Amino acid sequence: MQASLRAAPSQRDLFASRALARIPKILMLMDRNPHSPTYGCCDRNFWHYRIIDFPSGMAQEFVWPLALAHHTEIPGNPFYGSAAIRAWVSAGIRFAAASAHSDGSCDDYYPHERALGASAFSLIATVESYKLIDLHDDGLLRFFEERARWLAGSEESGRLSNHLALVILCLQEAGRLLGTREWEAPARERLERLLDWQTDDGSFPEYEGFDPGYQTLTISALARILQNDSENDRLADALERAVRLTAAFMHPDGSFGGEYGSRNTYAYYPHGMELIGRWLPEALSINDRFAAGLAAGRAACYEDDHVLAHEAWNYLLAWHDYVSERPDLPVSKKSTQWFQSAGVLVDRRDDADLYIGTNKGGVFKLFVRGELVGADTQVSLLVRSSRTPRNAVAHLMDEYSVELGEDSIHISGHFGWAKSAGMTTGKLVLLRVLMSVFGRFFPDLVRKLLQRLLIVGKSRAPFTFRRTFSWRGGRWHVRDEVRADRWDHVEAAGIGADQTSIYVVMSRPFQNGQLQGWTDLTSHVQDLTAGQPLVFERSFPR
Repeated sequence: MQASLRAAPSQRDLFASRALARIPKILMLMDRNPHSPTYGCCDRNFWHYRIIDFPSGMAQEFVWPLALAHHTEIPGNPFYGSAAIRAWVSAGIRFAAASAHSDGSCDDYYPHERALGASAFSLIATVESYKLIDLHDDGLLRFFEERARWLAGSEESGRLSNHLALVILCLQEAGRLLGTREWEAPARERLERLLDWQTDDGSFPEYEGFDPGYQTLTISALARILQNDSENDRLADALERAVRLTAAFMHPDGSFGGEYGSRNTYAYYPHGMELIGRWLPEALSINDRFAAGLAAGRAACYEDDHVLAHEAWNYLLAWHDYVSERPDLPVSKKSTQWFQSAGVLVDRRDDADLYIGTNKGGVFKLFVRGELVGADTQVSLLVRSSRTPRNAVAHLMDEYSVELGEDSIHISGHFGWAKSAGMTTGKLVLLRVLMSVFGRFFPDLVRKLLQRLLIVGKSRAPFTFRRTFSWRGGRWHVRDEVRADRWDHVEAAGIGADQTSIYVVMSRPFQNGQLQGWTDLTSHVQDLTAGQPLVFERSFPR
């Protein structure tokens, strides 16, 4: 059925203004001195503070929002048409080329890493920026060719759908710019692989599950790919399913995502929804709901020096491709949807909207009458050990038992030991030596080891839990029961609104919902004896 249309809101400029507000910080991060040997470098830690010994290639992605700011004619944009901005974008692209390895790849976190994600992000950024500012440089074209050829022949460990989608887009756009069909076959193969990864419920995997934020980044890249391959019905069907799944995680207050996703992100990338909305109007409704939350201050802060560019270029592209007529905002249907493959359950009834990470031990967000009343990342225990206390958390392990009733949800499983090891001088020196002697030849093996150490490797802690959600009297009641053989070594216990326990670049931003704060359960533990369970019950709204 054709959706009814209404006049476009003023939210288009909201996307642009939020992105343009980041341009001064991006310029601060860039070396803008034409006489400097690092002119155009966007890694301030390298060129200015000099606290690292190599520049992160990922930082050169910053040229894209600069080029878009230069190209975007919007009232109040001081960067539009600026000759200085154009010169700095050119310098940033040239530094990306000069700092790359001989095979075209670049590093991100450590020397000789040859990071596929950073190589893809910075290639699409430099290619698109090259076109936007109308450069003509054979040396830069050779760099694009080397980088694209390296991406076409490289793989990375783990299933990161957003990286794979960006690689495909890089191969397409670099091929179009260079007038070659060299990478058409590897691009097609990767696209088929990515579509095979998609689950029946529409989710694209990020390491070990579904993450709403990264899903929108994957959608943005795939929407661009569909523009280049408009007859690809399988891709169009995959995007439709992906969009409809994503719609379920736009919260009633306009916030999005959180710790119930596999990678704990709150990020949202609207550009793909504008492109898809030309033939699937409900995608535009998702952007409209997010924009309302953006205007109300519901979006998370992603102005970290390493990631602030992602949203900036995506928001400016959303402004550029904004669809002028919008469908009416849909009324949320009251239902329970358990996306088992994605590992997330959404329950909407009466005035309550509940989002549960079933693959994260029952981490949840609860909204009542459109306002957040509960944000919970499960029970956390601080356990005494021979050195420093260890942190046991209920949201970390993979295998949980889930029982779904008409008015109840039960989730049970084991605690896991949180990953909290930090960098030390010895570890840093060892990593540098390892990468210089061994890692430069086998970077993917090092990446696998680090992924296992920081992300995918998990170990059980000697505690079990059962979390029960019950709908009674028009309210949600949550009962936690934790069991242990002994309690005398537990120093503290609590429940946080935003606790996470694996390393993810885009996790741990600030979002206003985190003001829910910490619930201290230490007093509940202190009087327990061996065999007694820790029991904690709450009702929402309180």
